[in-house]
Amino acid sequence: MAKKIILVAAARPNFMKIAPLWRELSARGAEFDPVIVHTGQHYDYNMSEVFFADLGLPPPHVHLGVGSGTHAEQTAGVIVAFESICLKLEPACVVVVGDVNASMAAAVTAKKLGLAVAHVEAGLRSGDRTMPEELNRILTDSIADVLLTPSPDADENLRREGVEQRRIVLVGNIMIDSLVHALARVRDRAAHRRFDCAPREYGLVTLHRPANVDDPEHLRALLAGLQGLAYPLIFPVHPRTRKVMGQCGLDGLTASNGPLHLCEPLGYDDFLNLTLHARFVITDSGGIQEETTYLGIPCLTMRPNTERPITITAGTNELVDLAAMPARVRVILEGGWKRGTVPALWDGRTAERIAAVLTDRYA
Repeated sequence: MAKKIILVAAARPNFMKIAPLWRELSARGAEFDPVIVHTGQHYDYNMSEVFFADLGLPPPHVHLGVGSGTHAEQTAGVIVAFESICLKLEPACVVVVGDVNASMAAAVTAKKLGLAVAHVEAGLRSGDRTMPEELNRILTDSIADVLLTPSPDADENLRREGVEQRRIVLVGNIMIDSLVHALARVRDRAAHRRFDCAPREYGLVTLHRPANVDDPEHLRALLAGLQGLAYPLIFPVHPRTRKVMGQCGLDGLTASNGPLHLCEPLGYDDFLNLTLHARFVITDSGGIQEETTYLGIPCLTMRPNTERPITITAGTNELVDLAAMPARVRVILEGGWKRGTVPALWDGRTAERIAAVLTDRYA
């Protein structure tokens, strides 16, 4: 009888990471029965269900319905709700991905029940402990049984923290699995047409980190800086960002206000299509730094640090602030941006390697 493996998903990047692993584990039907548990951190259609459809995932087998809230509320909600699921299913392993509150909370819950935990995307560090995500990474890695890393720098971080080598397995970047799987499907969607933009003649923007959007005055300055670039920009607005825009009277900002085209969050296929044909990307997201490196697209990350330094040292990413942004965009438009290379094991086969590790240890 196939053993159950729980795949925990909470936010959009999580869905991209569990989709290829769910497909791979499902294909090995005699070994594992993968169960998707959606904690509900992203619970509206554009932030959740549409991603399941685009990624070819089934509806979640379990939906905890935790929803939004403070960090404490989300963490506590997942711990309480997830415990009963673990007791009922008795999984051979609980797989958590990334660095959201739900991943850390699920890992803690599983370990307190004596269950095995595997962390996909382990070992990433920004060095900034003011970021809630950094704390989630450190806590999850400290208790997980198997640490599945995307790049050599992640291995080095874990070894520096005293993690035993037997717990560390370099498997590559599972985000790239979803990207590679989708490329042929999304390449010709032409999502840019709805914004009256031509391929390679627009930038794509995503901003949602608290440091960028929670202070209304800082957000106002960011939006003014984007408009000041005088270049077509497509900006799908995260609910967190939209909320603050409403608080500071910017919720009426539309495409008529110059070259900045605001819209609701997009599904995976449309967003990847826009990324694929963008001249450059401005972001504070982690996963987009990786996707642009794979695609060879210039990426400006609006943060003072990144937990994905390989996208800078090997890829097409660069950290910028608001003051530096106009000059760096000019470099891109003049053709002077670095080309970058694709890191090793970012090849679309990470799920296969993860499944092999799980099979070896838990089947």
